[in-house]
Amino acid sequence: MSICEWPPGERPREKLIDRGPAALSDAELLAIFLHTGSRGRTAVDLAREQLTAFGNLRKLLAAPVAEFCRQPGLGTARYALLQAALELSRRYLQASLSAGDALTSPDATRQYLSLQLAHHGNEVFAALFLDNQHRIIAWEELFRGSISSAQVHARVLVQRALQVNAAAIILAHNHPSGVAEPSAADRNITRQLKTALDLVEVRLLDHFVIGDGEAVSFAERGLI
Repeated sequence: MSICEWPPGERPREKLIDRGPAALSDAELLAIFLHTGSRGRTAVDLAREQLTAFGNLRKLLAAPVAEFCRQPGLGTARYALLQAALELSRRYLQASLSAGDALTSPDATRQYLSLQLAHHGNEVFAALFLDNQHRIIAWEELFRGSISSAQVHARVLVQRALQVNAAAIILAHNHPSGVAEPSAADRNITRQLKTALDLVEVRLLDHFVIGDGEAVSFAERGLI
């Protein structure tokens, strides 16, 4: 049975319009972008198969183009469409944060950082540089490492903060393992970076650890 033959309340597009996007499952959302299925499979069937093959939605969207296109029913056109949707999400959230105070939009900040970092297969350490009203000056990926760690240098962070005339900083890095719990090394480097930034009167407001579907805030944990 094709999706067109389903009851209207069960069709992904109609369901989204009637109940909002949050009411849809990952497979249903993905099916909207896939648009069609293949030989006896609906777009929802195909979406479920791909989510199972990759493990979850994050891994599917983070897959390199060659790996993505090897899967039956996918291809470069669908890869481009999904990557464009991801980039639109990033730009929408960045525009939302840039238009106001990043600290008054903690959910948007968390979502933005997750979209920027969760897809990386290696550890990436980055920073949001803010002015004295906590508006975004710049977002930069500063250090890249292995699947388990990245070398972080306080001098580089301080120099960049001074170059862009930042008054405050929000740090973020991902854990490719998917587990967002801060490690002892994370806590140690955060203390070192805060000390270095304090010397040049730049406030470290927060440090987020980005995992699979979770972002842990040092400030919320009382670690800063």
